[in-house]
Amino acid sequence: MKGYIQVYTGNGKGKTTASIGLAVRAAGAGLNVYIVQFLKNGDYSEIKALSQFKNISIEQYGLGRFVKGKPSKEDITAGQAGYLRLCELLKAGKHDVVIAEEANVALMCGLFSEEEMLTLMEMKPDHVELIITGRGATQKIIDRADLVTEMKEIKHYYTQGIKARPGIEK
Repeated sequence: MKGYIQVYTGNGKGKTTASIGLAVRAAGAGLNVYIVQFLKNGDYSEIKALSQFKNISIEQYGLGRFVKGKPSKEDITAGQAGYLRLCELLKAGKHDVVIAEEANVALMCGLFSEEEMLTLMEMKPDHVELIITGRGATQKIIDRADLVTEMKEIKHYYTQGIKARPGIEK
């Protein structure tokens, strides 16, 4: 089966949720899935749920805090480790689906470069489906992808002070 590059971007809710849904669908079809989460660290609800699947693996390469402004040296080190892990996974070609969650944001924060992300996209084996999520996808990333979905916020209860809820937003 031919694999493609999908990008889920935009300022609306649902990018990670869409990629997790795809992971579950792929696992149900017997495909092997690997998820690399940038910026996140901790016991998110999706990790608990996905741990039930033998053919879905998840690794986190974040420090568990939102990167605002200039990332710390530790943030950059963690992001680079995640990027190198993605390269390793793609070169090995053992997984049918590889998800780079929040990779667009990691790029935007300077954890790795646009050129590195484009190199990563080029090294994808033909049979691997690569999903890249996160707001702020660059035009070059969009141009290189085979499928791009933009999640657009129309209305969100965050603006009314509602915090992220377990099982819904986190």
